[in-house]
Parts: sequence; structure tokens; C-alpha cells
Amino acid sequence: MQVLLVEDDQTLFQELKKELEHWDFFVTGINDFSAVMETYEAAKPEIVIMDVQLPKYDGFYWCRKIRQVSNVPILFLSSRDNPMDQVMSMELGADDYMQKPFQTNVLIAKLQAIYRRVYEFGAEEKRTLNWQDTIVDLSKDSIQKGETVIYLSKTEMIILEMLIQKQNQIVTRDTLITALWDDEAFVSDNTLTVNVNRLRKKLADIEMDTQIETKVGKGYMAHE
Repeated sequence: MQVLLVEDDQTLFQELKKELEHWDFFVTGINDFSAVMETYEAAKPEIVIMDVQLPKYDGFYWCRKIRQVSNVPILFLSSRDNPMDQVMSMELGADDYMQKPFQTNVLIAKLQAIYRRVYEFGAEEKRTLNWQDTIVDLSKDSIQKGETVIYLSKTEMIILEMLIQKQNQIVTRDTLITALWDDEAFVSDNTLTVNVNRLRKKLADIEMDTQIETKVGKGYMAHE
């Protein structure tokens, strides 16, 4: 698995690189923190590990840049004890978030879980779902309505797929949280709400945002 490790603390970088390579990850680092995108494009990573606090521009800035061109999984690391960092990472489309200090074996487990969810699922035969007058392409994380195509993050697609598979039925918040993250201690109601709001915002581009209904105190429902 090719990993881009965007970490300016060289001691931590070398420790993580050594541990990741022990688990057969191929690790690329950053030499010029003003040119993260150039390294990203050259490395073509399957997963990005991104520190929040970086020289020049912070990790959120580079996450935005990456999300303009790719849905590659991004896992944030942060030494700041600020819940808003976690919320911000979810709003920007990150797949996970870990606060320093952390256990390396937990990081490895999260990376492996993300890889299974994203790439083993993506390697399956192309699958599509019909939802009202849209075509949902699970292999491309896209929704097409007429000539308009919108693209979702992996997290947003998992939420939408679960709702579509249970059209006109309530999918509980706990069910969605369990599907999204293996480590439920990481997930809060707030982070799930952020992801659903981001999904609705994208669906508004094809006038489908009102087709996902909030059932207060229960969960969400996609209209058939």
C-alpha cells in the first residue's frame, strides 16, 4: 500500500515510517512543505496521512487541494486538543482522525480498515443503484441525474448507499456510525451530522437534497 506521510516532525516521521514499512506499507515523505501537491501527484498514494499543523500551510489547506482532484482516503493526525479540528476534518472529507499521542498499532488497524473499505470494495464488479431518476455508481462514488454528475467522498457514499438500500425506512444513527468507522469511540453524533449535511449540500446540485429526511432522535430516511 502506497502511503503519503505529511508530517514535519522528523522524529515522528521516521518512527512512523519504520513501523509502516514493517507492515509492508511504502512510505513517501515531504521535502518541501510548500509543494505538497507536487509530491502527492508524483507519489500517487492510496492513502494520505496528514498532520494538521504544518509549515507554510496547515493540513486542512492541503486536504482541500487534494479533494479538488481526488477522493483518496485521508487520515488526519493532530497534537491539538481541539474538538473543532475533528469536525473540520470531517467537513473537508477526511476519512479518519487521530489525536497525538496515539498507539501505532491503532493507526495501522485504521489504515488497514480504510484500505479494505475503499479498495477491496472498489475492486468488485461495477455496481449501480437506481434512486428515483438518478443512477448511483458505487464504483466511482458518483451520482448522475440527466447530464449532471456529482462526486461524493467514500464516507458520503457509504451513508447514501445504506439509505438507498432501505428506501422509505429509517436507518438509525447508530447503524450508520457502525458502518462508517470501526472504532466507535472516534465517532460522535456531531461528526455524522456533518457528513450528512455535506451529502445534502452536494445533492442540492441535482435537486435531491430534500429526498433525505431527518427523523429527529432516530436517524435518516431516503424517499423512494
